[in-house]
Amino acid sequence: MPLTHFDSSGDAHMVDVSDKAVTSRIATAEGHIIMARETFDIISEGRAKKGDVLSVARLAGIMGAKKTPDLIPLCHPLPVTKVAVDLTLDPDLPGVRIAATVKTTGQTGVEMEALTAVSTAALTVYDMAKAVDKAMEIGGIRVTLKDGGKSGRYEA
Repeated sequence: MPLTHFDSSGDAHMVDVSDKAVTSRIATAEGHIIMARETFDIISEGRAKKGDVLSVARLAGIMGAKKTPDLIPLCHPLPVTKVAVDLTLDPDLPGVRIAATVKTTGQTGVEMEALTAVSTAALTVYDMAKAVDKAMEIGGIRVTLKDGGKSGRYEA
């Protein structure tokens, strides 16, 4: 299957979606940030100097999803109808698990918006806690669900 963001000459281009049907679309993505136990305790106990880490990261993730076409050169601007970002403290990592759901009614999917929401939330956790833990590790970012449109449903 050819890569859709390259034309027959091999040049990058924005995919023409004008002939695609307008359908309801949804995508979910997940990721995590692993940190030192001390950092986990600071966040879970609400002792971070910059404030409520999870609330700020949730808002950042929502904002990130809405700004995706400004960050990813070939993404279409879409009428995003819902963004939900959930951050869950996981003592087994130790760290934070992040999940995002994005919905739209449009001519192309919202996988990139869901991935950007997770990435932005994870980067915000890092930013808010880096004073005490520069070794935090962001990972596992992937699409877990995509539905709607011609290619149908995908579940990880």
